[in-house]
Amino acid sequence: MTQPAAGAPLLLVVDDEPANVDVLCDLLQALDYRTVGAAGGEAALAIARERRPDLVLLDVMMPGLDGYEVCRRLRADPDTAGIPVVFVTALSGPDDRVKGIEAGGDDFLTKPFSRPVLVARIRSLLRLKEAQDRLADSYRRLRELEELKDDLTRMVVHDLKSPLSGILGSLEMVLDGDAGPLAPAQVRLLRDAQERGGDVLRMVDNLLDLSRLEESAVRLQPRELDVGRLLREVAGDWNVRAEREGARLAVEGPAGVGVRADEGMLRRVLANLIGNALRHGGPGVAVRVSAVRADDGVKVSVADNGRGVPEAEHEAIFRKYGRVQADGASSGLGLTFCKLAVEAHGGRIWVQSRPGEGAIFHFVLPPRPPEPAASPA
Repeated sequence: MTQPAAGAPLLLVVDDEPANVDVLCDLLQALDYRTVGAAGGEAALAIARERRPDLVLLDVMMPGLDGYEVCRRLRADPDTAGIPVVFVTALSGPDDRVKGIEAGGDDFLTKPFSRPVLVARIRSLLRLKEAQDRLADSYRRLRELEELKDDLTRMVVHDLKSPLSGILGSLEMVLDGDAGPLAPAQVRLLRDAQERGGDVLRMVDNLLDLSRLEESAVRLQPRELDVGRLLREVAGDWNVRAEREGARLAVEGPAGVGVRADEGMLRRVLANLIGNALRHGGPGVAVRVSAVRADDGVKVSVADNGRGVPEAEHEAIFRKYGRVQADGASSGLGLTFCKLAVEAHGGRIWVQSRPGEGAIFHFVLPPRPPEPAASPA
């Protein structure tokens, strides 16, 4: 008999009767498949882990581990979970087939079986496994490329932060009069450049912190905060810009609404939501920031009367580089950072909006953030 090619699919034949193993192996080798036999469940599991066959032909009624248990263990092991399993057994009742399906089997053949049917089912399952393997390999390469892209992005962004901080520092010195008096028009232009530079710096910080949040490498530094005071302070940082752009910014934060949270991170969340409303709300947008006590903590809302967000995009805008199809506007990284930062506090964030009716971004923080998990040594 001609030996199968070295790269031919490897099939594992499992049966406690050696004669049955030999018959199946001879048949499959004649069809140019490589084969390996196992006389019981334990031997089958050991061979499957060691040699990773492309398909398993498995008897059910065996001493020790029966075929159902062998299949369940194959499925439970990540290294063998994707191997197709065909039960080849004398059992033929409907309950036996149900047990085989529940155990994770891909097919069920009753002895004596039709050779053409067996061969057709083997070929079909091998084609399916080959397609799944290609898909898994493509996904693995895609993940590797994604990780490489993220690593390169972090390196570039980290290197950008230092010269950008220098530019902003120089602009501040010029605006403070260190280089001499400035005409009003010059002050306006430099103020605009300073604000745009601040936007870029926030984007840089968002990307760096987003990477750390995705890797759970950020440790919160929570303390007791007056939410109303925090809303007014963050909104105050945006008042001049809002007025210059013809927007209105109002705060409704009652005193005494407290929460235990990381102040720096919470300020960033509020700044991102307010900035997002001013940028995407359209000319003359009105933005209202509010906070109320809720059953599960404190609820903060940032509402605008701008263009709104299509309902189909309500989840996409919180994804990294999410894009609103209606107007092509990208949410960039700000909303992704907000989502991860709020969730790091044990809270949740969502949007209520329809096109042309404005948008309200809500997030709820519990009274206290969850305790951080112990860091591995």
